[in-house]
Amino acid sequence: MDYTGKVVWITGASSGIGEALAYEFSRKGAQLVLSARNESRLAEVRNACLNPEGHLVIPLDLNHADSYRHACAEVLSRLGKVDILVNNSGVSQRSLAAETGMDVDRAIMETNFFGTIGITKAILPSMIERKTGHFVVITSVAGKLGTPLRSTYSASKHALHGFFDSLRAETWKQGIRVTMVCPGFIRTNISINALTGNGTPQGTMDNAQACGMPAFICAEKIVRAVEKNKAEVYIGGKEVLGIYIKRFLPGLFNIIIKRAKVT
Repeated sequence: MDYTGKVVWITGASSGIGEALAYEFSRKGAQLVLSARNESRLAEVRNACLNPEGHLVIPLDLNHADSYRHACAEVLSRLGKVDILVNNSGVSQRSLAAETGMDVDRAIMETNFFGTIGITKAILPSMIERKTGHFVVITSVAGKLGTPLRSTYSASKHALHGFFDSLRAETWKQGIRVTMVCPGFIRTNISINALTGNGTPQGTMDNAQACGMPAFICAEKIVRAVEKNKAEVYIGGKEVLGIYIKRFLPGLFNIIIKRAKVT
């Protein structure tokens, strides 16, 4: 598919899946808006894309409503539209529920859920007015099932499924599409940046993450799912089977997840 003339806005574009998506969409001709908190790193990603001069860097902190409101206003003022919004920003967790402070729970929900739906609601009216638009939401396999050490992370991703499934049902007649993406273990820094019970980053790479699917392969699969207008797609290795086991054999899943190595 040729994305020439299409504006693709990617949050969390400074690393990992977001960075890989930037390269994949630019290779297909899209004009990119790259957002995250690290402006200098975003500039590096832009410069590594095809036709870097055509892409915008818009710093963004989803924990602050003013940040995404101003970002939306700037993008629409400069480009006039957003064809695809890739909601990719997020933070993971590596702590037991009993040992996680409520401030950490709230911080995870603020970034993963409230920030994501906030920027979505900010850009949605412009899509409805144009009667076209596509939301791509990077959730997680943990958005379909709960695992140890990820209680609030899993809750935030489950919440995204509830919100965007509803949004899809509400807006399809207005030309709005929604694709939910559930990655498993992808080789990124997500476990290094994952919050522990006191809110500090874990600082180490999980073995499962280090052995996961390369981010560029994940990005290729995501873009293909977008092109096919998939409502939901699961991407990863054998961990993806957990979604089907939970759905069809919930008793077996409950036994497996208690013993599973999730780091």
